Amino acid sequence: MPPVQSPEPSPEQSPEKSPAQGPFDLAEGDPFGPHTLPYGVFSTPDAPTRRRIGVRFGDHVLDLSDLPAAVRPPHADLLAAPTLNPLLAAGRTVWREVRAAVRAAVTEPAHRTALTPLCHPLADVTLHLPFEVADYVDFYASEHHATNVGRIFRPNGSALPANWKHLPIGYHGRAGTIVVTGTPVVRPNGQRKGGDDATPLFGPSTRLDIEAEVGFVVGAPSNHHEPVALDAFRDHVFGVCLLNDWSARDIQAWEYVPLGPFLGKSFATSVSAWITPLDAFDEARTQPPARDFPLLPYLDDAAAEPGGIDLRIEVTVNGETVSRPPFASMYWTAAQQLAHMTVNGASLRTGDLFASGTVSGPEPDQLGCLLELTKGQGPFLQDGDEVTLTAWAPGPDGARIGLGEVTGRVLPAPALGGDQA
Repeated sequence: MPPVQSPEPSPEQSPEKSPAQGPFDLAEGDPFGPHTLPYGVFSTPDAPTRRRIGVRFGDHVLDLSDLPAAVRPPHADLLAAPTLNPLLAAGRTVWREVRAAVRAAVTEPAHRTALTPLCHPLADVTLHLPFEVADYVDFYASEHHATNVGRIFRPNGSALPANWKHLPIGYHGRAGTIVVTGTPVVRPNGQRKGGDDATPLFGPSTRLDIEAEVGFVVGAPSNHHEPVALDAFRDHVFGVCLLNDWSARDIQAWEYVPLGPFLGKSFATSVSAWITPLDAFDEARTQPPARDFPLLPYLDDAAAEPGGIDLRIEVTVNGETVSRPPFASMYWTAAQQLAHMTVNGASLRTGDLFASGTVSGPEPDQLGCLLELTKGQGPFLQDGDEVTLTAWAPGPDGARIGLGEVTGRVLPAPALGGDQA
């Protein structure tokens, strides 16, 4: 697929940036300023087994695990954990109090002397999966993506399933194979059957693909048999991250009828090392596209706050930009997805992760997977290819809200033992 030619800069390489001097002297236009403050978990070379919670500020990580008393936020004990889960479970009031205290600490010049020793250059730390994933659900919320894929997989049938505009379609994924950015992705072996194959074959996937998605991290749990309404979305969802749902299209195409995605998806899903709090996106809220049919009451968001988020995503393969999918074009919102996911009484757990589904827009350079970009013909990913997702959203006063990148490099499939054909 040809690279996208566009003057729009990525959030990591904005032309407005100028050289910064220290951890608190941010370059102009830095998308990881005081309006962003994403949380992550890191370790340092001198203590590689000690995992600590930090917040990203520019190109540094501020260690939140043991702040000086003068700037220590309320509920500091939650920040001393080796994972974000205790903070996630604490609920929205605590989230806002901690975020406000951290923001005050990094923006007050009087605190810089005390905080500078706790700032680590991003290039010097190891980033870890920031939370323990409880459950994983992946949705199918872009009308453009669903229509394009339907035309490829069902050329003689309806592009969209009959239920698509009445409910957010999703599937339950595998939490145990969620991996943090930078983790290599091993090409999966599996069963597949092409149109010219008399019987199924077994071996490495030959149609390995990506899916540019946005993930939502659940903090506060819910009770079993108590659905989560649209207006309770902010009470349960802590933050947002980028997500790449790697997909073996040949394995998927053979297995997905009648029950849906399984081994073609479960081998790896990559997420950012940084979880950006939901409140950081208040200025980026936008109305979703107009709906074609009346929605059932539990999904009807006509009177709710705008459920869309204006995220600008960029997809690169081996350093070349191949797509810029717009998240604002998604038909179903994250609040609707959460409401549908729990309407039958299914409960939420701290650390649940649900993903938007592939983000695609209406234009040829806005498609979020190679299947769409190549109209199903390929080329798909080769061994050694590296895929990176970045994104930003508009913030207050012209600021940009950055999302941590998601990168993965494809490694060859493991060797097969014995006769697997």
